[in-house]
Amino acid sequence: MAKSKTREPVSRERAIRVAVTLADATGIEALSMRKLATELGIEAMSLYYHVKSKDDILDGMLDVVYSEFSTPRAGDEWRTAMHERAESMRRVLAQHHWAISIKTRTSPGPETLGHLDSVIGCLRAAGFSMPLAGHAMSILDSYVHGFAQQEASLPLDSSGDIGGATKDVKAQQEQITQAFPNLADMAVSLILQPGYAYGHEFDFGLKLILDGIAAAQAVETANP
Repeated sequence: MAKSKTREPVSRERAIRVAVTLADATGIEALSMRKLATELGIEAMSLYYHVKSKDDILDGMLDVVYSEFSTPRAGDEWRTAMHERAESMRRVLAQHHWAISIKTRTSPGPETLGHLDSVIGCLRAAGFSMPLAGHAMSILDSYVHGFAQQEASLPLDSSGDIGGATKDVKAQQEQITQAFPNLADMAVSLILQPGYAYGHEFDFGLKLILDGIAAAQAVETANP
């Protein structure tokens, strides 16, 4: 007689891992405690033996996201480290698109806190004052999250091509040119040009921000 397959025990960690998989596949709106329990092979009420609430699940999911970000370390060259971190955040948020729209419900998890602590440590070791480290983190994180949200709202293909969003412009070019000449000009001279991808705008903006932070640090260093 064949032995039945052993089911992986339910735990908070497994519940969060499965919740991330479900949200990646169907979106955060479709994630419910009942659906999660079904995926785990248990009754909905039994799930509360392992997690406190849905907010507990959401906090754990965000902690998973932070664990996948590139984490700078004290001693790393700050600009390179922040550039790599920003790129990794954008990449991870594209994979876990739901993470852009949810916030910590109860308290940040250890991965989140550890990541942020390491970012601060990297900047402080590079000579940043605490206020400037806070400014740098705030503007970088706001930019990455905002760009990721913008990307998620646009009809981009896997390469980042936005041509699909301008089909109507191309089809009705004469009419649209008369009504919205600047938009039409941008579509024709930039967006619809071979090789253009909206994602290229990310590096342009990130460089400007890092240049600004570097300038602020230079001023701070010259005027301690």
